[in-house]
Amino acid sequence: MSILAIENIGKIVSGDIKNPILKGNTIIVKEGKIEEVGSEKLLEKYTPDEVIDANGTTVIPGIIDTHVHPVVGDFTPRQNTLGFMAGGVHGGITTFISAGECHTPGRPKDRVGTKALATLGKKSSLNVRPNGGKFHGGSLILEQGLTEEDFKELAEVGVDVVGEIGLGTVKKPEDAAPMVKWAKANGMTVMMHTGGTSIPGSSSISAKDVIATDPDVVSHINGGPTAIPVNEVDKLVDETQLSLEVIQCGNFRILKHVAERLAKKGELSRMLMGTDAPSGTGVIPLSQLRTMSYLASCCDGISAAEAICVGTGNNAKKFKLNRGFIEAGREADLVIMDAPMGSAGKDALEALEVGDIPGVAFVLVDGKVVVTKSRNTPPATRKPVIVK
Repeated sequence: MSILAIENIGKIVSGDIKNPILKGNTIIVKEGKIEEVGSEKLLEKYTPDEVIDANGTTVIPGIIDTHVHPVVGDFTPRQNTLGFMAGGVHGGITTFISAGECHTPGRPKDRVGTKALATLGKKSSLNVRPNGGKFHGGSLILEQGLTEEDFKELAEVGVDVVGEIGLGTVKKPEDAAPMVKWAKANGMTVMMHTGGTSIPGSSSISAKDVIATDPDVVSHINGGPTAIPVNEVDKLVDETQLSLEVIQCGNFRILKHVAERLAKKGELSRMLMGTDAPSGTGVIPLSQLRTMSYLASCCDGISAAEAICVGTGNNAKKFKLNRGFIEAGREADLVIMDAPMGSAGKDALEALEVGDIPGVAFVLVDGKVVVTKSRNTPPATRKPVIVK
């Protein structure tokens, strides 16, 4: 059994927003999954094949992006960019969840074609590892003509997410609501576009539309890029228990409003975090680190550790992924990072709270190091070392 030990850790962020910081300085990984978290005494219990000296840096779960729009593979015709997800791995993102492959050239909108696209997206995403990261693709775009049997058929081949409702020909709540019920009955997580139109053919969607449709996830509540008005936002925050996704490529005034309102209500567990890449705003490899920095430095009532948990454990739990937490049994997707050189912060968490982007030193996926020096973040002040 292959065993990895990460020792001499300064801080461990759990991914659990109710208990963001773990005690301990050592993580044991066995066969790609976290085995134990504790003190250096764990090294007396295990004989590791590989040891990483974290050198006092911070370890967090691999970041999960709840909102990308690639075509099949790591390419986006929206910005004509190849390898945009691979670049995101250098920003600590280890999982990318499709919100629908809506930018696919010539995307089919008939019943047979949309099922074929979702199936192809799901099957191919299982074989795509952008820079070692994981791609959760094949999210179904709702089109007119889909039947209850179609959802059962798609679930059997692994399709488990409905992409943003509103991107396809199904736009009205009365058309979408029955399909949402079929999707949920087959174990799918349902996303719904919220706000103004983002691409030709999409539609503006209000809080009333969302409530009537009853998805699982309110996609980009802070706009993709245009947000609904504040009073509409408050309806979704106060009158529902839906998960509310914030993104980097959106309205920062509404992002701040949503974050602070949820924090005040003690409901940060409802917040999710994505990027909406690629969008008209572009591709930003450090999107989620930037959002975490904004939450921790500019929003009242949110610590850096909580901001990290939004983009890791909250996302994992909503999309039923066995990662995003640092706890026994979880896939060992991890990021080792520190304050960037020159920061006023003394470690990665303090750097976020003063508004800086941490320096990503190592990224691990399933316990394997896939990045040893980020090409996108500033250099980390302290650097981990593989000592065995």
